Amino acid sequence: MPFSQTAFTVGMKRIQFSATYPAEFKHPLHRKIMDGTPIQRAELLMWTPTADATTLLWCDGDREATAAVIDEIDSLVTSNLVQDIDGTYAFLQQSAYEFPTAVLETMADSAVIFLPPVVFLDTGSVTFEAVGEATALRRFYDELTALADVTIEQVDVFERKHASSPLTDRQRAALDAAISVGYYEVPRDGAITDVARVLDCSPSTAGELVRKAEAAAIRAYCDVD
Repeated sequence: MPFSQTAFTVGMKRIQFSATYPAEFKHPLHRKIMDGTPIQRAELLMWTPTADATTLLWCDGDREATAAVIDEIDSLVTSNLVQDIDGTYAFLQQSAYEFPTAVLETMADSAVIFLPPVVFLDTGSVTFEAVGEATALRRFYDELTALADVTIEQVDVFERKHASSPLTDRQRAALDAAISVGYYEVPRDGAITDVARVLDCSPSTAGELVRKAEAAAIRAYCDVD
């Protein structure tokens, strides 16, 4: 959507962006996901700020499917995969990040902070959040639009402490749906695909809603930022 002058008034803001890069700017892992693999979603959960790119990645597939995706990373040095209930974690060490120089420079030159996760979707889009002063976020947005098709998904005032009710209506609906299909039963009876069916959305969207709701609920319970 167009950059909203009213939403981006002076102050600290937290913005969720969605960007679709041209083919030459897409990360090799992202290109592989878009190429019809079982993986529909990969989340870059943590990364080091140093040249020896050490990252923690999560993919919504089993160990074999995740291995096939990360094998597309030419700079990969070592990897360690840990399969979980609804996906696979991948600890990666690379000789360098394989993001295009223009994208890295735009991020490095911005006066904003980027929050995990960075989400790669099989639709071709990348979603991420940034925090900063409104004018700095505006400059970053303007520079990023020169490299990609950018959508602003959500704008919030950034607060050091979370509100007493941290869940959005959509996130609360996702948790309610997850409970109704047995997603939190032990052993688990339902899957993210069942949640997606209740919400009438894609599995990748349902998974994102559930994970963000869980994260918000846990942060609120532990009273941490």
